[in-house]
Amino acid sequence: MNAAPALEVKGLSIKFGDFTAVDNVSFSVERGEIFGFLGANGAGKTTTIRMLCGLLEPTSGTAVVGGLGFGDGGRGIKKIVGYMSQKFTLYNDLTVGENLDFAAGLRKLDAGYAAGRRRELFEFIGFDRPLSTLVASLPGGVKQELALAAAMLHDPEIVFLDEPTSGVAPASRARFWTLIRRITGMGKTVIVTTHYMDEAEQCGRIALMRTGALIALDSPEGLKRSTFPGPMAELDFKGAPAEAFICGLEKAAGLLELSPHGMRWHAAFSDRAAMAAALAGLPPTAAMALINPSLEDVFIRLVEGRER
Repeated sequence: MNAAPALEVKGLSIKFGDFTAVDNVSFSVERGEIFGFLGANGAGKTTTIRMLCGLLEPTSGTAVVGGLGFGDGGRGIKKIVGYMSQKFTLYNDLTVGENLDFAAGLRKLDAGYAAGRRRELFEFIGFDRPLSTLVASLPGGVKQELALAAAMLHDPEIVFLDEPTSGVAPASRARFWTLIRRITGMGKTVIVTTHYMDEAEQCGRIALMRTGALIALDSPEGLKRSTFPGPMAELDFKGAPAEAFICGLEKAAGLLELSPHGMRWHAAFSDRAAMAAALAGLPPTAAMALINPSLEDVFIRLVEGRER
């Protein structure tokens, strides 16, 4: 078994004129890993993925993808990776069969091999509709699963999924992530971008990006521990005015983060002593509960740049 990482990225950067879209990014991804990218729109996630798929040539830095580099312009890399873009990668005005035939033609796959892979992938995603079905008539979740099948038609080692469940129903998102786990169970590697925190929780590790830079990299639990080493409280003011208390709390010593979550507030502190002192004047009608930080809390503090 190959023990080398599926991806090895060092100092990867890309510029478009004077604009730096990805800035000196370094990380590695192990084979069989679900590796996630998390960040706001424009953070550089999609641009990074496109470089690693051989679709964009980096301005500087190196990347080894499945043991291959960019020396041939990325042609070798394109043969061993599958890429599913943010938008549906299927044509609505073509049938299911026509879409997959087109994908096979782009990859220059033998007709017999492509037909066999199509049968395997239909069984994998549980698709049992006729090949003559017009893609436009399919539900969004089914379209996404077919797009995944198209991306895997050539049996890639590494699969890149760029916000694959955007805009589909929660049940379809859950089903798609079951397929992702089955893909890595086959020994393949999956790199996925998502803006859903519950999906990010399912990644083995997450790279957080902001304005083209990699600002944190760890498992979901590791990110929570390192971002919030002290206690976190959830404050519920029960509909009572809280502006004065919140304004005072923002100046409290030892406060790491204070952010609204619906009608409640999350307040993170450096230690319990700081929390006790800061919340000593909590209005009597308010409620306080100790909670564990979520990835959303991590996102607000690190990715949205609200560090104190």
